[in-house]
Amino acid sequence: MTTTLRCALIGTGSVAHLHARAVAAHPRAELVAVTDHRREAADAFAREWGEAAVYDDLDALLAAERPDVVLICTPPAVHAEQAVASLEAGAHVVVEKPPAPSLEELDRMRGAAERTGRRLAVVFQQRTGTAAAHVRGLLRSGALGRPLLAACHTLWFRGEDYFAVDWRGTWRTEGGGTTLGHGIHQLDLLAYLLGDWATVQGRLWRLDRETETEDASTATVTFASGVVAQVLTSAVSPRQTSSIRIDTQKATVTVDHLYGHGHENWAITPAPGFEGEAEAWRLPDVEERSDHAPLLRDVFDALLSGDPLPPTADEPARSFELVTAIYASAAADGAVVTPAALAAHPTHRAGLESPVTDMRPGLQGERT
Repeated sequence: MTTTLRCALIGTGSVAHLHARAVAAHPRAELVAVTDHRREAADAFAREWGEAAVYDDLDALLAAERPDVVLICTPPAVHAEQAVASLEAGAHVVVEKPPAPSLEELDRMRGAAERTGRRLAVVFQQRTGTAAAHVRGLLRSGALGRPLLAACHTLWFRGEDYFAVDWRGTWRTEGGGTTLGHGIHQLDLLAYLLGDWATVQGRLWRLDRETETEDASTATVTFASGVVAQVLTSAVSPRQTSSIRIDTQKATVTVDHLYGHGHENWAITPAPGFEGEAEAWRLPDVEERSDHAPLLRDVFDALLSGDPLPPTADEPARSFELVTAIYASAAADGAVVTPAALAAHPTHRAGLESPVTDMRPGLQGERT
């Protein structure tokens, strides 16, 4: 058993600090190396987080350090290349969402992990926290009755300054719009709670932003359990919220937050006649909030012990398939997409580029 996980980090933007903080908090992990395409950014990051070694590129880092874990915090277009190189160098990989620009590239990453005997974990931190785990248990045990209906809203605001970053807003470099970049978080939490999806019907919209990709999307998702969910994602909503509502036979479960949730963000409201069962549904007395730290802690613990990845970090393709199905459906003007159809899709396994319906003045209804 490895005594300490030697971690390397690629990309030193804002999310990298969350990874570095989680590494620093773990008693058996250490940050030994970083790299970024901007050397000065990597140097500054290394100074802030304990003077890790700095390298000009990933190949040099892998050859010199042979890390146990590589944490990938770069834009999605380069995730597959970096993940495969890291896995083939003998490292486990933890990659930020979205894991790749396409299902084909994610397949390459998963194949490399299987071939090398390494683990591939994707960061979907909304799955974490004691409340999410508790609600998932209630739903899966049948304690709340059969889930019936759901709503999943990611209503965020991203102004023109956000899209001024050179890799954002284009199919080639970002891979998709707000559905991929933002909505995937709540879709991942929804699927974590409800399980496998069955059908998707989706549309993409350009309402206000000067981007190639969508700035809003709408979708209807059904799950294998029979749940019907409405999904709304936006980058143009000034009053921001991230929310999920699940109506079951016995109760309504809600979580309303923005970028992270604790017990105060969750509620379980009993249906008439089931008030007497509400005490048994109460959230645990001990609280852990959703965050990168518990996700990476549990991944590191699994790597150290040789156990399977925890539920908070497994199923790397599930939410990405859901997102891809929304784009594939939009490309077919809202046609139904199933898992079987997506598995053999002629275009969207290779990329998400799809027609977007433009609703800006003078362009209403144009699909580009």
